[in-house]
Amino acid sequence: MSDIKIPEEFQITSTIDQKQYLVNGELKEWKGDTTNVYSTISSTKEYKPTLLGSIPDLQEAEALEALDGALKAYDKGQGVWPTMHVKDRIECMEVFVSKMKTKRQEVVKLLMWEIGKSLPDSQKEFDRTVEYIEDTIEDYKQLDRDAAKFTKHDGVYAHIKRGPLGVVLCLGPYNYPLNETFALLIPAIIMGNTTIFKPAKHGVLLITPLLEAFQTSFPKGVVNVLFGRGRTVAAPIMQTGKVDVLALIGNSKSANALQDQHPKSNRLRLVLGLEAKNPAIILPDADLDLTINECLAGTLSFNGQRCTALNVVYVHEDIRADFNKNFAKKVDELKFGNPWEDGVKLTPLPEPDKAAYIQGLIDDALSKGAKIINKKGGQHFDNYIWPAVLYPVTKEMRVYQEEQFGPIIPIVPFSDIEEPLDDMAESNYGQQVSLFGKDVYALSPLIDTLVNLVCRVNLNSSCQRGPDVYPFTGRKDSAQATLSVHDALRSFSIRTFVAFKDNELNTDIIENLLEAKLSNFVSTDYIL
Repeated sequence: MSDIKIPEEFQITSTIDQKQYLVNGELKEWKGDTTNVYSTISSTKEYKPTLLGSIPDLQEAEALEALDGALKAYDKGQGVWPTMHVKDRIECMEVFVSKMKTKRQEVVKLLMWEIGKSLPDSQKEFDRTVEYIEDTIEDYKQLDRDAAKFTKHDGVYAHIKRGPLGVVLCLGPYNYPLNETFALLIPAIIMGNTTIFKPAKHGVLLITPLLEAFQTSFPKGVVNVLFGRGRTVAAPIMQTGKVDVLALIGNSKSANALQDQHPKSNRLRLVLGLEAKNPAIILPDADLDLTINECLAGTLSFNGQRCTALNVVYVHEDIRADFNKNFAKKVDELKFGNPWEDGVKLTPLPEPDKAAYIQGLIDDALSKGAKIINKKGGQHFDNYIWPAVLYPVTKEMRVYQEEQFGPIIPIVPFSDIEEPLDDMAESNYGQQVSLFGKDVYALSPLIDTLVNLVCRVNLNSSCQRGPDVYPFTGRKDSAQATLSVHDALRSFSIRTFVAFKDNELNTDIIENLLEAKLSNFVSTDYIL
């Protein structure tokens, strides 16, 4: 890492000193304190963090100003945005995504520098987010098409559609600061809600090229963007009791703390993507090469900084020796480097204290009987720690108990399949599992059990979120509500309808309403 060669297009030639935040349709100038944003990637031969820019250190007054903007835009359901025709909201979103596409280069560059994501993965995150928005638009069109009708039961007609919930406070994660954040924000907006959005601590500057697109694509107050500390700006907003939906991807402690701030929790809708402890279960007849490759991707894609990462690997005793030997070798063969380097698989960690945390997990495991079985495991760089493959891991170890969210792989041996199943049943988490094997007589009962312990069973493949049209949720402490193209629209809305008795008066009124096209709600227009 001593020889720093940064391609010209990825060099930091000037800082982004963000002075504006978006409130009530206005990009307001901030003249108060700011917080510097650093990258753990060095621009110099002698290692030191790179200054990328600064963001406003907004306070309670600005937070409440943003809330006021969102409240006025919603206007108790009477605002321009919640009452707007579906096709008009769709047109606004199409304008936004068109403007967003012009910022691809800037956002991709910042994804690399801010969170250390490799160039291909940064490009993929941007393109995947654009695709998510476009798929959401299409799904919303279909949702409206399906609702463009009247149903009749017991002499009562009903015109049923989905409507907004109100004001949404949106807090995204640092590991997918564009994709997963927008998986909250975009469906919330398009369904007619108004929003207050605070970017994550890491991956904050990459939102700044999109501020103007938000400002010019939607009516004022629909999207409000704040910068600063979560506890400083989010807590006062929640304390007002005027937030209808808390949309957060992060950890359960943060979600619980914010939820507790709301004085009327019974009125608060929660859309949460939280931590997980996704296991891999490797049966004796698993295809060894395939399993190793999938477990490599599952444990170490983006350095294991994914809620869908494989956080514990259960290996049957019959295959354990071969798996451990070959897996450890493969881990040591991975390429570490800066995000723009060709073929790089491991990149600098965005959190300056993450390496020390991982070392703490290693030390704890070693003190309780585990060994590092790969030669490079635990080696320190300036901004990285080499993935440690730990074996045998037991329940007493921190690495077994905690969502490590970084480059460390605990391996647990088993001889009886009931052992990992019991562990999963007792776990506080229930997002996904990876199941490796071939024998259908062994797989069948396992699948039937696992689908009731988690929400996605990956057969001979690593855990993952995508494709984004598939459900993405979890049981227990892992999630509340569902985030996917199809289901997120339902998470951020409520079924509402107009009903009337079947008589001549009502029939004439409805026919005239439809013909005059005076109502944005009562409509059977088919959106192409």
